[in-house]
Amino acid sequence: MVLAIDLGTTAIKVAVVSAHGELLVWGSAPQSLIFTPDGGVEQDPRVWWATLTRLVQRLLETAPEVRDSIRAVCCTAQWSGTVAVDAQGEPLGNAIIWMDTRGASDIAALVGGFPQLRGYNLFKLRTWLRLTGGAPARSGKDPLAHILYLRRADPARFRAAYKFLEPKDYLNLRLTGRFASSYETLALHWLTDHRDIWRIDYHPTLLDYAGLSRAQFPDLLPSTAILGELLPSVADEWGLPRGVQVVAGTPDLHATVIGSGGISDFQAHMALSTSSWISCHAPFKRTDIFHNIATLPAGIPGRYFIANEQETAGACLNWLRDLFWGACPPPDAYAQLDAAAAQSPIGADGLRFTPWLVGERTPVENPHLRGGFYGLSLQHGRPQMARAVLEGVALNARWLLEAAERFAGRRLNPIRLIGGGAQSSLWAQIIADALNREIWQMAQPQMATVRGAGMLGAVAMGWTDWKHLEQAAPVQAKFSPDPTATRLYDALYREFRTRYRVESRFRR
Repeated sequence: MVLAIDLGTTAIKVAVVSAHGELLVWGSAPQSLIFTPDGGVEQDPRVWWATLTRLVQRLLETAPEVRDSIRAVCCTAQWSGTVAVDAQGEPLGNAIIWMDTRGASDIAALVGGFPQLRGYNLFKLRTWLRLTGGAPARSGKDPLAHILYLRRADPARFRAAYKFLEPKDYLNLRLTGRFASSYETLALHWLTDHRDIWRIDYHPTLLDYAGLSRAQFPDLLPSTAILGELLPSVADEWGLPRGVQVVAGTPDLHATVIGSGGISDFQAHMALSTSSWISCHAPFKRTDIFHNIATLPAGIPGRYFIANEQETAGACLNWLRDLFWGACPPPDAYAQLDAAAAQSPIGADGLRFTPWLVGERTPVENPHLRGGFYGLSLQHGRPQMARAVLEGVALNARWLLEAAERFAGRRLNPIRLIGGGAQSSLWAQIIADALNREIWQMAQPQMATVRGAGMLGAVAMGWTDWKHLEQAAPVQAKFSPDPTATRLYDALYREFRTRYRVESRFRR
């Protein structure tokens, strides 16, 4: 069995996964975010580790029968974060996570210059696209932006850093003592050459652009590489047997593609997590700079996947929960919101919601964009507000689907629905109607990412292969679009796009 770990943005999950991809036992614990007034979003890596340790200990105490069968640990984690560590592996302050925008000005200075296209120097852009398939996001949310921000705003920490690590790689360092990463994990640093999917490495020209050195980054390995044995001190503290192997692992977007069961090319899924994306594996390297979509190295070695992201999905529902109940929501808060939304008709009695609460990344990149409720009146209450949030996220996903299908060159149908938000059958039906696609609600959808890490670990250990795992994630229910509802959502979608055009004029 594999002990799979998912270090998410708002929760840490652990699960014991069988060699055939079956979830046996699992548990989770919430995570908090640290917001700073200047656009910073951070988390404490020491809190990550303390929470993870308690979670693993509790899981193994409640299911001692699986303890001695665990032969591997495989991590996944929130992608596009930065942990600066010293030579002993100790974190130098908080981790900067993917929502942080403080490096936007540093990226603008890096990528700009004449002649220019959409803020990018044409010569540099051509090099980035040729080598990596993309370019640093001007939003400042990529790890490269984090590192450049530290160099400018916290030079003492920058100089003291021995390595800059992604969150997953920090966990692996704590597990093995080894500074290492995987090919696909470093893609959003925009420092690696992806032209040969089997031979990915740092490129001197890209390092030179950023003014960084190869020594500041970890060695690169396949996601299925065995990093070594779990440190005895960690094994003893967690209650695991000695000799457990640690797999390099892959970031959350990559693990989710695997855990959704969509392992073959163009088997699409939609994630309803803190953020949202529509993705699938693809057999080509391609870039759409106008809609912020590209194929990047996948969690399966030698493969590509379509990478994109919409910044807030489940986070919108979390925001609404806190708006209604404050710091102490009831245990069934999401069920109450679901039941309330079901009382409202399509269109929420004229109330609209746009989900751009921290800007947007795909299919438009605008960190200054802001969302909210429109058309709010005294007749609206909790049912309409809950329904409007679910519909707003679904309409934003339709916008992404149009761009993703043009990029893929085909209609993506069916779409596997995973993530915490996918537990709502009402939301699944709204998405089916708004996207006019068949939606497969996967079993245990909130565990798809950690399940994907476990499946990757099983392949890495040689216990199974990708072909046999393709059917490992069972479908819980299927939702077909209702033609009448789809026609109504067609009109709402046109209105939604108009709202973006109006809002974006004031949010440049």
